[in-house]
Amino acid sequence: MVSQTGARLVAEQLEELHARHGTRGDDRIVSFYPPEAAADRHLFAIAGTNVDGTRWGVGDCEVRFPLQSISKVFTFGLALEDNGREATLARVGVEPSGEPFNSITFDEAHHRPHNPMINTGALVAANLVHGVDRHDKITRLLERLRTYSGNPDLAVDQDVLAAELTSNDRNLGLCYIMRSLGMITGEIGDTLAVYLAMCSVTVTASELSVMGATLAHGGINPLTGQRALTRRYVRDVVSVMNTCGMYDAAGQWATDVGIPAKSGVSGGLVATIVNHLGLGMFSPGLDVHGHSVRAVNVCRELSERFGLHIFADPGESSLGGVPTADTPPARPDRTREVLPAAEAEHAEHHEGRA
Repeated sequence: MVSQTGARLVAEQLEELHARHGTRGDDRIVSFYPPEAAADRHLFAIAGTNVDGTRWGVGDCEVRFPLQSISKVFTFGLALEDNGREATLARVGVEPSGEPFNSITFDEAHHRPHNPMINTGALVAANLVHGVDRHDKITRLLERLRTYSGNPDLAVDQDVLAAELTSNDRNLGLCYIMRSLGMITGEIGDTLAVYLAMCSVTVTASELSVMGATLAHGGINPLTGQRALTRRYVRDVVSVMNTCGMYDAAGQWATDVGIPAKSGVSGGLVATIVNHLGLGMFSPGLDVHGHSVRAVNVCRELSERFGLHIFADPGESSLGGVPTADTPPARPDRTREVLPAAEAEHAEHHEGRA
């Protein structure tokens, strides 16, 4: 468990991170989605949830925003559960595409989209989710998002959905192309409705951090003890986040940052540090790849300064808080005091509640 002293230390250092990055990086902002989000360019939130349930939040952590492409993570998870790993990967791959999120490219050798984190792959994943009709699929996915977040009132924002439906020509075209190639089946309108409804679900940075922590905790929500994803598929989902979650910057992200993450054009970003914590961030100013500039900067600093890259030498790792610029990272033994991994008995306790 995180001690009171440790929790206070983390809170103080997150405040320092928030203050520093709130005044940096504006020169790299190139767009906002939708354009009117520019009026909210000042919004900035950093939230964290440990796998033991300890939570932190700095800034605008209760401001709601649409999941957008972050929803692809959770749709892929349910597609895996509904169809199994082999059948799902026969329809959508796990290779970085090296292309923008809305590109019209496919894995020609395997006759499928490159991965489920780009639009083509996410549309196939939505097509793979089981349900008697579009409403049933949306209901199932929404219930799953509620389990991940611990918020039973999570809902589709109908205004956001209406706006998405009016500017959806490219996704419509992608669906027609894929259906002509046999990559998706059924009514295109149904697949689009499921995909866009999930993009239009609104969350807060605090809720997003819980969703990331649920993946970090083996698919079990650390606040409620409810299972959101079958354990055998957690590795698949987190692996694809790490290699494909940041679009055409995914390779650089995996090399430089090495924290499994997924961004959305609304300015949100979810990150998962397995066995430790989930992070949820929000700031609407986007870089050239469509990622939140501030969220990317925070993740990069966390990785570089505290050894959080998944392939970092164990001696580099410092999950014991977020030291200030003048303070060296805590040693690994401090890690267990402040941000410990879930102990085996703690995990077993929660398994019994799932």
